[in-house]
Parts: sequence; C-alpha cells; structure tokens
Amino acid sequence: MINKNFFNSDPFDFDKKFRVNNFEKSIQKLTLHHYKKCSLYKKILNSLNFRFRSNIKLEDIPMLPARIFKRYDLYSVPKNKIVKTLVSSGTTSSNVSKIFLDSENAGNQVKALNQLMQSILGKDRLPMIIIDKDPRFSDRKKFSAKTAAILGFSYFGKKHFYLLDKNENIDYQGLDEFLKEFSDKNFFMFGFTSLIYENLLKKIDPKKINFNLSKGILLHGGGWKKLENLKISNLVFKKQLFKKLNIKKIFNYYGMVEQTGSIFLECENCGGFKTSRYSEIIIRDKNFNSLAPGKKGMIQIISSLPTSYPGHSILTEDNGKIIKDANCKSSFQGKCFTVDGRLEKAELRGCSDVR
Repeated sequence: MINKNFFNSDPFDFDKKFRVNNFEKSIQKLTLHHYKKCSLYKKILNSLNFRFRSNIKLEDIPMLPARIFKRYDLYSVPKNKIVKTLVSSGTTSSNVSKIFLDSENAGNQVKALNQLMQSILGKDRLPMIIIDKDPRFSDRKKFSAKTAAILGFSYFGKKHFYLLDKNENIDYQGLDEFLKEFSDKNFFMFGFTSLIYENLLKKIDPKKINFNLSKGILLHGGGWKKLENLKISNLVFKKQLFKKLNIKKIFNYYGMVEQTGSIFLECENCGGFKTSRYSEIIIRDKNFNSLAPGKKGMIQIISSLPTSYPGHSILTEDNGKIIKDANCKSSFQGKCFTVDGRLEKAELRGCSDVR
C-alpha cells in the first residue's frame, strides 16, 4: 500500500504541498482501507455517520481513542497473516493495548524508524549501550512495549552492551570493556527516561569508569512521571547528565506502541517534538475542535504506517500544544509540539514506569 520510494527521502524534508498531495491522500486511502477490511472499525465509522469524500481534510478523519486497543482486537488483515503482536505495558494482562502486525506493516515500521534514526546517528550502525537488562528471554511472538522498543532500537546499533545485569546492577566491568574499545568514536546509547535517571544519574559512580562517555549519542523516551514528581524538567535532566557524565548529545522522543515506527524526535533547536513525512499532529479541545498553535489541548497523532490495523488516527491521553519558537533556527517546515502531561483521569502510561 505504501510506495517503496516513500522511505528514500529525508523524513524531515517536506512542505505543505507534500502534506496535501501525498500525506493527506494516504490517510484518506488508509481510512477507506480499514473501513473495508476491519468490521469493527466499519461499525465505529457507521455509528459516527462518517461519509467518505475525496477532498476530506486531515482534521475531519475519524480518530480512535488510544484505549480502544485495550478493549478490542482490531486488525485489517486475515488472522493467518499476523506475524507479530505488540502489547503495551499494563498492571494486568487484560489492561494492555494489542497491536497486530503483518509482515508488510512490520517492515514499513522498521524502514521509517531507520530513516528517523539516521537523522541523529548517521547511516552507519554504531556500537550501542542499552540502559537496561537483556530482554532476550522474553516471548518473541508477543512483545511488551518496553521489550519491543529495546529490540527495535537495538537494530540501529551493533556490539550491544546491556548496562544492567540480570539482577539490575550496573555491570562496571562490561561498561569499561565497551568504552575501552569504542569511546574514541561516536556510539549509541538508548534507554527509558526513568531508568536513565535511576542508573546514570543516581546509581552510577563515575570514579569506577576509566573512560569518557562524551562521544555517546543518547536517545530516551517514556517514563517522565517519576521525574515530573521530582520537579526535574527535560532541560535539567540534560544538564545533570552533562555535568556528571559529559554526555552532550541527548534526544528525547515521543511515541506510542499504537503507532510504532513513526516516533517524534526532539528538535535540537527549539526542544519540541518534530513531525515527519510519516506523521502529523492535531491538538483538540474538549469538544474535539482543532486548536491553533500555542493552545493547549488533547494530542491526536496521525501516521501513514498502520496498514494491518486501524491505528492511523489516534486520540492520545496526553495534553500538549503546537509551538512556534522564534529562537528555533531550523529550516524544518513541519509542526513542533510539546507534551504537557496526561489528561485528567487518564490511566498512567510509560513502559519504563511499570515494573
């Protein structure tokens, strides 16, 4: 369904013309595709009295609430074509989102994520430190969001080293061996925000490390709840990592298991999250009207990647706003936005916060 050349361009190189001629049309086609192939999605759209038309705007495309994937099995392909099921983290086995992927959808997620990651890592796979323990003993058919993220991002690294042993203690000897071999050139670091805070800012003893971490490129996401409670902002988080471990390149990302692949990376200039060729964002008020930049409301995320399940237009349980920062020197023409906490009465989410 997605043109094979779609993934051959810079994910942040697009303009309004691309949005109208390519992205909007792909979302229109996806909506019709899921309407025809997913009986439950069809019932939902019929109940909304939704009518298809060729010139429908993005803000008029129906959106599903994120928690619907916890209550129903939604897929638009035959069951025997499903090769992987992603599940979000939850406190009980019944309280998880289930995302069903066929080989095409899973492959397109990897292609999109590859283009996004190249924008911060370059084209070559880098030696990688994962701020977690090895998840290889997890069920490979049924991934949790946490395990899926670790395995998904590990694809973009090599010579993988897990900072924590099976007892979740820091492996200083392994870290020293890794840094001895790779610290003179760029290397990739990945982890969930709260685990990075617990292990890199609280636990780790710099005196036990004989090599420098300054060449590390750190990507982190999810699990801000603990840091928000401690009044630690993204800026403070970065400053503390630089002061303690001399890590300079730090990128936050925003994403959900319901739209794996089309994550939103942090802009180095304004600090907001950037939309890409694969994604768009709309901010809604309590009556679901779209809001102008600067107005805070509910975050709706749109992705052209979900083809095996109707997850292309989702109303999240997060608040945020589209920002326009005069200090941002980027030539990027898409939207940048901030995430400003959870909706009232929304379930706690963040796979690194759930143990």
